[in-house]
Amino acid sequence: MTAVNPYAAELAQIPVHRHEVEVAGSTTAYWVYGEADAETTIVAVHGFRGEHHGLEPVVAQLPGFRVISPDLPGFGETAPLPGRRHDLDAYAQWLTDFVAAVAPGAVVLGHSFGSIVASAAVARGLATPKLILINPIGAPALEGPRGILTRLAVFYYDAGAKLPARIGEALLRNPLIVRIMSLAMVKTKDAAIRRFVHDQHDTYFSRFADRDTLRDAFVTSVSHDVREAASAIAQPTLLVAAEKDDITPLSAQVTLRDRFPDAELEVIPRVGHLIHYETPREAASAIRRFLRPSGADTR
Repeated sequence: MTAVNPYAAELAQIPVHRHEVEVAGSTTAYWVYGEADAETTIVAVHGFRGEHHGLEPVVAQLPGFRVISPDLPGFGETAPLPGRRHDLDAYAQWLTDFVAAVAPGAVVLGHSFGSIVASAAVARGLATPKLILINPIGAPALEGPRGILTRLAVFYYDAGAKLPARIGEALLRNPLIVRIMSLAMVKTKDAAIRRFVHDQHDTYFSRFADRDTLRDAFVTSVSHDVREAASAIAQPTLLVAAEKDDITPLSAQVTLRDRFPDAELEVIPRVGHLIHYETPREAASAIRRFLRPSGADTR
């Protein structure tokens, strides 16, 4: 990393420890932020092509909480799941097993692709008192405001998987393409935060295990959305949505909220699909308000 982290001072005040656990036949790496005796524990699931670092700006705004943040299978420091496709069934079962092994009864949080995984797992029986979805994927990605770009991404990931291995890997990890992806998502005019966002993507967006796992995850991310699970989730749910999200427009987030039996929608203005980088303080404030009334039940 070369850019200054604008949230470094707050994050430095929160203790963090790295751990590993065997889940679904693979070793999952995860990080625990905060004190072991914190009243509330949150398991936080990152987005596509990311890893646990991506949610650290939000974690930095949650002192007093215990946040457990794993790298998804095949990303960051977590190995792929052996012998199976990385589809929604695999990710949902992995998350269910991970929470059971590390933090049973924790609040579950998912960002972007993580919102699809988290909602699917909870709908299928993952026990949690509350669910939090940041930048939830509330409509088919191919039909969103940037559906054309999503179709180009389909071609890109398909080509990366089918080309000869060396060429395909180079294409998928190409720093220029990573920067174009970053520029397409960032909304803030703050130069320091823009530099930080691009540096985060430059540093972590290519830390995937292999091109097959990446392709599987991408196909899963554009083939599913939170709507599929919403009606089956009885737990109180918080949707933290962005006014200018190019993947799920605000109108679709309102419709998504109404599919849940018990959900509330918090809209953050002047931000797009990078709430976790550009407006983490606002996201954390919404999370604290959501968890405060029944915090004693979410240890």
